[in-house]
Amino acid sequence: MDAVMGGSPGSVASQERSRKLVTIASLLGTTVEWYDFFLYGTMSGLVFNKLFFPTGNEFVAIALAYTVYAVGFVTRPVGGILFGHFGDKIGRKPLLVLTLLIMGISTFLIGLIPTYASIGIAAPLLLLLLRLLQGIGLGGEWGGAVLMSFEYAPKERRGFFTCWPQVGLAVGLSLATAVVAILTKTMSDDAFMAWGWRAAFMGSIVLVAIGLFVRLKILETPEFARIKDAQKISHVPVAEVARDYKKNVLLGWGARWIDGVVFNVYAVFAIGYLTGTVKLDKTSVLTSVSLAAFILIFTIPIASAWSDRVGRRVAYGWFALLCGLAAFPLFWMMHYSGSMVLAGTAIVIGLGVIYAPVYGPEAALFCELFDTRVRYTGISVVYQVSGIISSSITPLVATTLLHYGGGQPWWIAAYMCMVGIISASCTFAMRRTF
Repeated sequence: MDAVMGGSPGSVASQERSRKLVTIASLLGTTVEWYDFFLYGTMSGLVFNKLFFPTGNEFVAIALAYTVYAVGFVTRPVGGILFGHFGDKIGRKPLLVLTLLIMGISTFLIGLIPTYASIGIAAPLLLLLLRLLQGIGLGGEWGGAVLMSFEYAPKERRGFFTCWPQVGLAVGLSLATAVVAILTKTMSDDAFMAWGWRAAFMGSIVLVAIGLFVRLKILETPEFARIKDAQKISHVPVAEVARDYKKNVLLGWGARWIDGVVFNVYAVFAIGYLTGTVKLDKTSVLTSVSLAAFILIFTIPIASAWSDRVGRRVAYGWFALLCGLAAFPLFWMMHYSGSMVLAGTAIVIGLGVIYAPVYGPEAALFCELFDTRVRYTGISVVYQVSGIISSSITPLVATTLLHYGGGQPWWIAAYMCMVGIISASCTFAMRRTF
């Protein structure tokens, strides 16, 4: 296959250039997508519960905001299956350009929605519609970006090369929380609530333009090109996945559970929890999440390279278990220490350190469960469908457990521990890989 940037077909130099450009394109694209997606999560407990829903009952308002947050995850499987179907039939690249546009435009438009006080029930309905589009865009984005990296990577380094779309999550989260932290620090509360939060959404259009420019330069993956030339394209990929890969899908769903729970507890729920229940400083909490995400940028590649040496199931399984067990000491640090330093350290440890060997190797782990002809659909079904339980409802579940626990966090910690055990068990049960 011709190199992305030129050169003789199959030459080592041209292949290396191709891998570098694909890595950059995947990283930039997922950074944009995750920035857009997590900006909503960051704003849920700070802005949307106050501006887009009826006020009067704080628990109900924040529960409604997190429910709309969850909707983005519910529609991700739709995007994953839709874009996976065409990605397995016509190729990875065209779908990546489309998903980036869907995500970027919907995020920009969120910044333009009038408040509940201005247009009433139309405000949350518009927010819901755009959140649906965000979910569809991200549902197709993750699988395509991961496959571009995986199918260009040398076999012995697939964990490392495939981790870069995962790093996009850390960069996107770091950017989203950093932008909000800067805005809340430099603006009055009135100015931030009036227009500051809107700037964070509308400014993402710049990132979209940069990501789109780079993605238009890459070519299709060599693996997909080979099966296309050999006329081995799957006619109905989702049916083939359901027929031939049932066990791998079920184990993937179980393994993925701890990923979504850990991330959404420390990166989304913790913001409203620490500023509302524990009464810590808003800017300091956002800075802690941003710092954890920044550290994750470096720990993900380290953990993923390590998984190439020790095996992805080993790395993922043991750290899935550790993530669950660590919830008890980390919640003690957040809830009872009375120290912003210790609470921030808990977030950094939970999200920035022990989460990396789970999230980093995850992409390659799931890719290896499916053959090339159905891989886009397969990994999208595993990652996005499981997100409904593992990610979408986690802030709502945690809020409910905190409420019924009388403001104590131990039911949340017990839930995380249970999930860690289930995910580790499913990971160690995986056998067949491609």
